[in-house]
Amino acid sequence: MSDPKADCETLMTSVLPFAEQMLTTHGEFIPFGGAMRPDGQLVSIAGYDGNEHSKSVDVIALMKGGFVAAAHKGEYKATAVVYDVRVKLPSTEEESDAIAVSLNHSDNYSVIVFLPYKLDTGKLILGTVFAQKGEADIFPTQ
Repeated sequence: MSDPKADCETLMTSVLPFAEQMLTTHGEFIPFGGAMRPDGQLVSIAGYDGNEHSKSVDVIALMKGGFVAAAHKGEYKATAVVYDVRVKLPSTEEESDAIAVSLNHSDNYSVIVFLPYKLDTGKLILGTVFAQKGEADIFPTQ
């Protein structure tokens, strides 16, 4: 029996370094993802629709569609979609850039983790992490 929260934390830890690297190197990143197979193996996921300048919302939809199809076949027990957003910080209500990680687990666990950040002359400064309930839109409901 797996622990959904621990599985999602493991998956999140595996995807965050790439987002941080892309922000530090390029100042941005296109949405990407990761997944955990039933045996615990982690895999990286990307979405490409043939368009060189796809909109983030289209890339996210493409990846989520792939995750839903794979989830129905039992190929994954956890998924992560990583994207760049603007959020209101819970502590101050100020707007901030943030790395968002939408995590879903086959055991009815879904959360979106936000990692606020600032870029200061190419240096990535991370803020306080916060989370909210996720969409639970990948795995079939039991």
